[in-house]
Amino acid sequence: MSELLDLIKSRKSVRQYTGKHIPDEDLKKILEAGRLAPSWMNVQCWKFILVKSQENKDLLSELSVGQPQVKNADAVIVCVADPDSWEEAKITHIQKPALNPALQCENGILIRSLEQVIYPVSYMMLEAASLGIGSCIIGAFGSEITGVLPEIYSQVKQKLNLKDTQIISTIITLGYEENPAPADKKRKDFNEVIYMEKIGEKTNL
Repeated sequence: MSELLDLIKSRKSVRQYTGKHIPDEDLKKILEAGRLAPSWMNVQCWKFILVKSQENKDLLSELSVGQPQVKNADAVIVCVADPDSWEEAKITHIQKPALNPALQCENGILIRSLEQVIYPVSYMMLEAASLGIGSCIIGAFGSEITGVLPEIYSQVKQKLNLKDTQIISTIITLGYEENPAPADKKRKDFNEVIYMEKIGEKTNL
């Protein structure tokens, strides 16, 4: 098994952290991994906000329906989908719907913007794991997508200086695991999710 696969296998969601601070140089490496993630037509329709102040972590925890790992993390990365990036990238001359999300459907740009943020999120979490830093994806929070906690979400957007069109896609918590333990990954069997040529046809890998 490759070193990268070993890292993926050992990585887990960490929700309890020590009070140890993450060095700034490691935070920069994690954010740099996100910056270098692949992007459709190089549009890079994302923004990342590093949050370290307790005031903002408390507010984000409130937005995240009180999840304690948000306020107890040493640092939090707010991952923002920025649909305006498509227009800024000047791809309006591309008139093929398959290549230009704006031509696909009413919500084409929104859907693709949210999808694109998945890539840097994965890169950042793997880089964190390689540095011995625990992380957890926060997906349950108020936003335009979930429609919950609209007043708090409005406060958060104002506090983080987000434009109306920008959407919080994911929140990543970072910190050193309080009681380190091996990952206990429960995943479906290889042949339950991997097929050859068509669903139902097992591979011989």
